[in-house]
Amino acid sequence: MHSNELDRVDRHILDVLQQQARTTNLELADAVQLSPAQTLRRHRRLEETGVIKRYETRLDAASLGFGVVAFIHVTMERGYLRDMSKFQNLVAELPQIQECFSVTGDIDYVLKVVARDLKDLSTFLLDTLMQIPGVSGVKSSVCLDEVKCTSALPVAG
Repeated sequence: MHSNELDRVDRHILDVLQQQARTTNLELADAVQLSPAQTLRRHRRLEETGVIKRYETRLDAASLGFGVVAFIHVTMERGYLRDMSKFQNLVAELPQIQECFSVTGDIDYVLKVVARDLKDLSTFLLDTLMQIPGVSGVKSSVCLDEVKCTSALPVAG
């Protein structure tokens, strides 16, 4: 399904679900002013077509002992550029890495990493990330304060 196939009601459903994924079908129907049956049909179609990818619970990292968030810029050796899938598969298995983006410019990847403290981050960088074949360099920036953190998309407009 393409974004131009979504009408105002579909977008409203998505907006409500982004704010509160655990809303009941009755609450959702009330919010978008449709019958529960129509709302459920639209909701299921959004799931089946892949517009809604998944539902997840967002945890508070600090309350679970993860006091450090860092953004890591990874540079790969040029010989490894043709086999990036190995790096990507290894990164996908590391639970400390919350997000990984392949980017343009002087670096190859940007990672969002959580760690318990700076020592834990250092150990992860030296003993894990830098040991992945093809990684030639990493530069880290430690987050001082989280100003905004959301996965919500601006679908209402």
